[in-house]
This record gives sequence, C-alpha cells and structure tokens, in this order.
Amino acid sequence: MLLLIPLLPFLGFLVNASLGRRLTKTAAGAVACGVMIASFIVSVWAFTLVAPGDGHAIDQIVFDWITSDRLDVQFRLRLDALSSVMTLIVTGIGSLIHIYSTAYMHEERDSEYARYFSYLNLFAAFMLVLVLAANFVVMFVGWEGVGLC
Repeated sequence: MLLLIPLLPFLGFLVNASLGRRLTKTAAGAVACGVMIASFIVSVWAFTLVAPGDGHAIDQIVFDWITSDRLDVQFRLRLDALSSVMTLIVTGIGSLIHIYSTAYMHEERDSEYARYFSYLNLFAAFMLVLVLAANFVVMFVGWEGVGLC
C-alpha cells in the first residue's frame, strides 16, 4: 500500500515521458494531475490508518536491495505520524501545483508540455520516496532524485 503513494506519480512520469509526443496537452495534463490526485487519495487513506499521536506506524519492505555477509539493506518504506502528514502535504500541495500548471504552461507546444509534466511527476515521486524512506540509503535515493529533477 505504501509503495502505491510514490509509484503513482512515477507511473505518470513514465506515461508522459514515453508517450508525450503523441499526447495532447489535455491528455498529458490529465495524466499528471490524475496520478497526483490518486496519490493524495491513497495518502489520506494511509493517514487514517496511522492516527497521529498513538505511536502506530506501518512498515513495508518492498524488496531486499543490497545483501552481503552482515549487510542487509532493504528498500523499506515507513509511515508514521510525521511522514503521514508530510505525504499529505507533498501530494496535496503537489496536486494543486499540477492543476495550476495546466493553465500556466498552456502556451507551450504539446511535447514540451508533456515533458514538463513528466519531470514534475518524477520530482513528486522522488519527494515521496524521501518522505517515506525507512533507512538512510532509501532516503539518499529520494534526496538525490529530487536533486536530479
């Protein structure tokens, strides 16, 4: 369930990056805004599962990433009270930014419009990985992804 929160904007990135030249502005904007709103809905649902203040947290091990003798680094996501509020902020404000950007970027050509939204979705996905990271290695991936964008 936690993986779905950053995965939805990443899927929006993949769609707009790969099909952007063939999509209209309306379609590219709808894909980008739709995945952010869907990620916000999942974040609200996850927020209700982790009631702030009771100390409850959700851990999800996505996969074992680096395994060596005594070293075991997992791609792990964690949702606690602070990260649930931060996911609401990132997805909620991010959705509003996406919606505003549909009108702000309307003068651009179709391919540039889709490229902008693909980068915006990629930024949101990496920001959500940063917020949901359960260890420093995953947090570093999110941090560097935000820097890349």
